[in-house]
Amino acid sequence: MPSVAVFLGARDAKRSLFKEQVEQLGSAIANSGVELVYGGSNTGLMRDLADAALAQGGIVRGVTISALANKETPHLGLTELFCVETMHERKAKMAEMADAFIVYPGGIGTLEEFFEVYTWARLGFHTKPIGLLNIDGYYDSLLALLDRSVEEGFMDQAGRDLLICEAQAQTLLMRLKLS
Repeated sequence: MPSVAVFLGARDAKRSLFKEQVEQLGSAIANSGVELVYGGSNTGLMRDLADAALAQGGIVRGVTISALANKETPHLGLTELFCVETMHERKAKMAEMADAFIVYPGGIGTLEEFFEVYTWARLGFHTKPIGLLNIDGYYDSLLALLDRSVEEGFMDQAGRDLLICEAQAQTLLMRLKLS
């Protein structure tokens, strides 16, 4: 069964649009027969994603960090929950378990996870597809920055082309060739 790691925050978004869309993503992943890998939290958008996938009978594996247990309560209803010691171990475990990556709108932790797997892909450490779920233009500024990086010669177009960007979960899953 193919798997996708989703990077997203453990906080609730201010606008209900992001909760609705993350629930659609979780449902789409499960209904596509794709296993969900995520940060293992039972808070915020992470919880909403996992619960939506589980409600559709999906397989959901979480990777939590023991030091964050008081901030991100682990989701105890998952198919499987791994507990590691550090953020680096969490990212490495998620990357090992995933066949592809989806970056959902989020904060600096989400961006840090994104840039790490993006850098690894650019350096040839993996060939797994990376998708940005660009809900309501959330990642437009980031994409413009990456385009500027190509224009200024800091990155080549091949590096920029590694990213798959879509506004709809089902379309992104199809482009990642997971469903």
